[in-house]
Amino acid sequence: MTDYSDGLLPKNDTSRKIIHIDMDAFYASVEMRDKPELKNKAVVIGHDPRKSNGHGVVSTANYVARSYGVHSAMPSIKAFRLVPAEKLVFLEPDYKKYYSVSAEVHKMMHEMTDRVQSIALDEAYLDVTQNKLGIKSAVQLAIDLQTRVRRELKLNCSFGVSYNRFLAKMGSEYSKPFGRTVILPSEAKEFLAAQKIGHFHGIGPKTEEKLAEMGITTGKGLQQMHVRDLIKEFNRMGYLMAEHANGIDLSRVIPDDEYNRKSIGIERSYEPCVYDKQVALTNLRNYASELAEKLSYGNFFARTVVLKIRNTEFETITRRSKLEHATNQAIEFYEAAKELFEPLEDSFLSDGIRLLGITATDFTEAEFENVDLNLFSS
Repeated sequence: MTDYSDGLLPKNDTSRKIIHIDMDAFYASVEMRDKPELKNKAVVIGHDPRKSNGHGVVSTANYVARSYGVHSAMPSIKAFRLVPAEKLVFLEPDYKKYYSVSAEVHKMMHEMTDRVQSIALDEAYLDVTQNKLGIKSAVQLAIDLQTRVRRELKLNCSFGVSYNRFLAKMGSEYSKPFGRTVILPSEAKEFLAAQKIGHFHGIGPKTEEKLAEMGITTGKGLQQMHVRDLIKEFNRMGYLMAEHANGIDLSRVIPDDEYNRKSIGIERSYEPCVYDKQVALTNLRNYASELAEKLSYGNFFARTVVLKIRNTEFETITRRSKLEHATNQAIEFYEAAKELFEPLEDSFLSDGIRLLGITATDFTEAEFENVDLNLFSS
């Protein structure tokens, strides 16, 4: 059998038990739960273009709206044109409510293990190799959590279970909604071989197109490429693709309490990528609002804002801005992120933005100077 690894890939670690939980159409599902009249409607979370002069971007959409082709990061006006008017409902995002519901889900997770890494309000990794309940089966833990979320919160989530983060996430995305996917070590390479390249987490449209030109359209094609050739063609991204195609991901689940003391962030990956400046800025504004809710909930005030941006070639840049004073106000986070984004917008928008995020760091305790004096003005 041909060895395509060229001796460059690390030894795999299949000893861990990792769960990836992804809430199904989270924001929209919370709204549908709380508003029964929305049943069978195409629910879009975002600004109604009829009330915002055609501006706005879709934050998320329920599965009815998705059946019409609506997706996250799409301009709201396009969503309006895709869905019959009698079916379509636009709702402004209520981040305070979403954060509260997310906190309930995370409380359930932490009853299983403290090794919980939150990726977003609706997404998290759990390392249950050792867990508080003493249950050896990661699959049973995942089913118990999924069942409890549905029973107590009236919401659905999907899960993937495997021996690393990459495969667990591939699993949760494989079957939705209310999906259950388990990828065993003995099945991983076969599972990956059958997947289309576009389904690999981290591979954007441009990389997918370039791979197609090389005759690679599935995981099997990646597995049959020499690692040296992938590195030559795609640099660091090529090595990462080779690892993932062979079921290797040695990155660990970093517990929230290990990094949240230093920073709190919001970031999203886009599929398809974002090429429109207004869409990018609207997303930054939404992330700033989410970030402010997170900081307010924990009574944090931040002195530094970090912008993270990634293109379709997996090139990632971070830029930071020191604020004049510590804050937990959304508008200040947005203005700082916007200022950091503007020098980068031309190069990244032309290639396509694969990921965008804002992080608050350099925390301080509340002081009088932190207080928004507008709260006390008449």
